[in-house]
Amino acid sequence: MSASLEQENLLGAYLKDRRSKLDPAAFGFPTERRRTAGLRREEVAQRANISPTWYTWLEQGRGGAPSADVLDRIARALMLTDVEREHLFLLGLGRTPEVRYQKNEGVTPRLQRVLDALEPIPAVMRTATWDVVAWNRAATIMLTDYASEPPSRRNVLHYFFLDPNARAAQYDWESVARFVVGAFRVDAARAGAATVVQPFVDELCRQSPEFAAMWRDNDVRAHGEAIKHIRHPVLGPISFEYSIFAVDGRPDLGLVIYNPIDPEVRDKIRVLMEAKPTRRRV
Repeated sequence: MSASLEQENLLGAYLKDRRSKLDPAAFGFPTERRRTAGLRREEVAQRANISPTWYTWLEQGRGGAPSADVLDRIARALMLTDVEREHLFLLGLGRTPEVRYQKNEGVTPRLQRVLDALEPIPAVMRTATWDVVAWNRAATIMLTDYASEPPSRRNVLHYFFLDPNARAAQYDWESVARFVVGAFRVDAARAGAATVVQPFVDELCRQSPEFAAMWRDNDVRAHGEAIKHIRHPVLGPISFEYSIFAVDGRPDLGLVIYNPIDPEVRDKIRVLMEAKPTRRRV
């Protein structure tokens, strides 16, 4: 293959590079009489259960666009990581693969330190299914005391529909509730977790007729940045700039920041934090 053609055939070059880094012995293939390092093309094809000729054409840029199923099988054959698999799909199909939801519990100490460094701005880490897995003390003061609830109940929808404090904090609870349900539906589907959350949804439908009615409406809502208005039991009416950020390396997590629009509110939150003892996180 000429240098110019190889440069254009980015998918073939990537496949060749990945298989060259695999140890044949680790997969039970003989290691003698190999001219180059790594697996042979026919060995990759065997592991992926596809035609050796088709795989050869794919590396040579002659096979046309592969299907998502073929790329998935090749990714498994080459033992690709999630980020490598995503890169393979971008090269082969020009898009990312369908999301495979993977639930991870908790956050690293580094991410917890990020949350703590944001104080007195309230911030939480939540999963794609809206389980709150980490928070700072400012969030405890301004939103809810997550540490007082068992982990199974630290979910935004559970709090919003089953905790009377959530209803009391909203100026227009029904409107905000519909937004929350629609945004949750989008996040769960985008993360490939629609099936995973179904038992939780079914249980919440049984516990809250209002949630059941809103869920049946099948509304979806875009979100990411908004203004959030609440009634705080001590500080009264407060408005936040609400923003969500992706956490690099943790596609299952989102960082949610509630930045007070009034700078003076930050000082008031700090005073409340100093007056309230720290509750142990569990």
